Amino acid sequence: MTRAVVFAYHTIGVRCLEVLLQQGLQVPLVVTHRDNPKENIWFGSVAACARQHDVPVIFPDDPNDPAVVHMIRDLAPDFIFSFYYRHMLGANLLDIPPRGAYNLHGSLLPLYRGRVPVNWAVIRGETETGATLHAMTLKPDQGDIVAQQPVPIGPDDTAHDVFLKVMDAGVGALREVLPRLVSGHAVHRSQNLSAGHYFGGRRPEDGRIDWSKTAREIHNLVRGVAPPYPGAFTTLKGKAARILGTSLTARPGAIAQTTGSDGVPLYLMSMELEGVSLDATTFKSLFPDGVRPD
Repeated sequence: MTRAVVFAYHTIGVRCLEVLLQQGLQVPLVVTHRDNPKENIWFGSVAACARQHDVPVIFPDDPNDPAVVHMIRDLAPDFIFSFYYRHMLGANLLDIPPRGAYNLHGSLLPLYRGRVPVNWAVIRGETETGATLHAMTLKPDQGDIVAQQPVPIGPDDTAHDVFLKVMDAGVGALREVLPRLVSGHAVHRSQNLSAGHYFGGRRPEDGRIDWSKTAREIHNLVRGVAPPYPGAFTTLKGKAARILGTSLTARPGAIAQTTGSDGVPLYLMSMELEGVSLDATTFKSLFPDGVRPD
């Protein structure tokens, strides 16, 4: 029976682990993260999924710890898979499986290599992204591609909307290529790294709105960091405001209207002031002069 050690986190990790088990792979170990109490945990638990299937789970702070490497080497997996696991795997781990180590990435590699690729794609106004299963190398997101599925990004899709599409695409890509990986017939396609760029992680403070941007750029930022992510923010009359939803077209229920640096209207559809939701009437009473960021 084909054996695979799985490094995974998030709902996509849950669903991909289930694909491996459904297709008959033996998973002797799952490596995951403990949830951070300071983080908004809106996604599924890989640990809970593994326990439901009687798969042992560990939560190492460092997956490259020699004790972890020794444990996995003794398990003699044919494959290692990484599904939204947050740590890099070193050479001592990647060298263990004779059939290869593979990672699922949330973009159409070589585009958007690196961190939070879905958020970056939305913020930068892309109209398409996808999911890629690729061989792991010491440098992130640079290994040969074995499966890839695109998804569209709508003009008002939030990063969460796109993430759900990317998750479905990733699960589909894994399900489709896994029999060929197991049989040794999967085609490996090298990446043209010059055709893409590497992007770093984002911090909550990166969501501050730069009102010198165009309406579309502001709209893209808002939807790229909208909940369950931390949200875009600004300051109005010295008070912290989160802008959670915008539109480039007039719609019923708009709280306020402003313009980008290009003069194009931008409609604020959802917002909070110091943690309290605002409607149009309350906004107008507090800010009769409209949106005037500090």
